[in-house]
Amino acid sequence: MKTSTDELLVFVTVIDSGSITAAAEKLGQTVSGVSRALTRLERKLDTALVRRTTRRLQLTEEGEAFLQRARAILDAMEEAEESVARGRERPSGRLRVDAASPFMLHCVAPHMTAFSALYPEIRLELTSNERIVDLLEQKVDIAIRIGALQDSTLHARALGSSKLRVLASPAYLAEYGEPKTVDALRAHRLIGFTAPEHLNRWPLREGRKGNAATLKIEPAITASSGETLRQLTLSGWGIACLADFMTAADVRDERLVPILSNVLIDERQPVSAVYYQSASLAGRVQCFLDFIAARVKL
Repeated sequence: MKTSTDELLVFVTVIDSGSITAAAEKLGQTVSGVSRALTRLERKLDTALVRRTTRRLQLTEEGEAFLQRARAILDAMEEAEESVARGRERPSGRLRVDAASPFMLHCVAPHMTAFSALYPEIRLELTSNERIVDLLEQKVDIAIRIGALQDSTLHARALGSSKLRVLASPAYLAEYGEPKTVDALRAHRLIGFTAPEHLNRWPLREGRKGNAATLKIEPAITASSGETLRQLTLSGWGIACLADFMTAADVRDERLVPILSNVLIDERQPVSAVYYQSASLAGRVQCFLDFIAARVKL
């Protein structure tokens, strides 16, 4: 007996949603109907795809392998359908995009006038969170994430990577001097992140041998947003380690000065767009990703 695409969709949606109940709500079906479809699929394949407990669902080894194939099949179908739909009509409807404040301010917001001119029927909702959001819980269609990705159930599109640099304002350097070594840096006022802790490890080599190990700093002031760190650095409060995507213009216009370049490790933060694939959203998502990827040069 052959597997149907409806059964594949139920299986993938259950995994993406985290529970049979959530999948039923998303698919507009009954909980019992979703449960029966999942059981029927496992019976056809003659293997268990999911371990069910009272608290959560967990993929079996066979389920992990089958999930990749099932997702690829559904993606191919949605892409084929969407390519036909795009030829008939322009994308329309709500599109909610989430990104950390610095990326939203420097890389997304400046281009949205042009995006709306190209796609006037798409209603944009832009939100900013400094921490990773749950796309389903927050009703987010696309999230821009900085750093290594952890979610295996999400689709992802790489947008590039952004180099980290240690920076200070000309006013700060004029008053306190420029540190020429890592040891000298420790005597300065350093600006760091409240969380996560790994953001307070700067890509600087220590010692004569120049070991490629990051430097853990002790910040004199912390903030949760990279944009707040940028403003503190611009105001002359102290020294920070920030990504090029938010500071390239400041360096170009000499509002910020890169320091300790001779001991800087070439560390880059990957930038990715993550999203759940959905036939109803595919056109909007694809339009936005193609647009932003062409304009954000990382």
